[in-house]
Amino acid sequence: MTREEKSQVIKDLTAQLTETSTIYLADISGLDAGTTSNLRRACFKANIKLSVVKNTLLAKAMEVADKDFGDLPSTLKGNTSIMISETGNAPAKVIKEFRKKNEKPILKGAFIDEAVFVGDEYLETLSSIKSKEEVIGDIIGLLQSPAKNVVSALKSGGGKIAGILKTLSEKEG
Repeated sequence: MTREEKSQVIKDLTAQLTETSTIYLADISGLDAGTTSNLRRACFKANIKLSVVKNTLLAKAMEVADKDFGDLPSTLKGNTSIMISETGNAPAKVIKEFRKKNEKPILKGAFIDEAVFVGDEYLETLSSIKSKEEVIGDIIGLLQSPAKNVVSALKSGGGKIAGILKTLSEKEG
């Protein structure tokens, strides 16, 4: 790879790192071609961009990018694949599902909305993180719940009050 090619790869990686808030680093070494193809297909379905990167080039791109990747560059040893997604938990879910039948991919680390996670032990935690859309849905549900309770109480209470008034007016007559 020429110096110009390396420079272009670093620019491309830097742009990807800058534009996204969800980056996973994984080790997929040792997977045969068929299994790797299945992983790529699973990533594509989940709207995740998966690519194998050179550690030195990714490390330089991390240095240049305007983000604090914390200890994430320390994971750049051996085989490294980068998974880029719009949804914070999508790559973790794909890795977790894929590992039901395979030993890999192994999670090296992740960068999600300024938070850095280093190590495979965070896979379960990351897969259970709610996406932005799920959190918004939960909030809307919580906000609607009290309003529904008030409307329900008014409807049922209104019926009770009307019944009581009717009964009282019948007794007087």
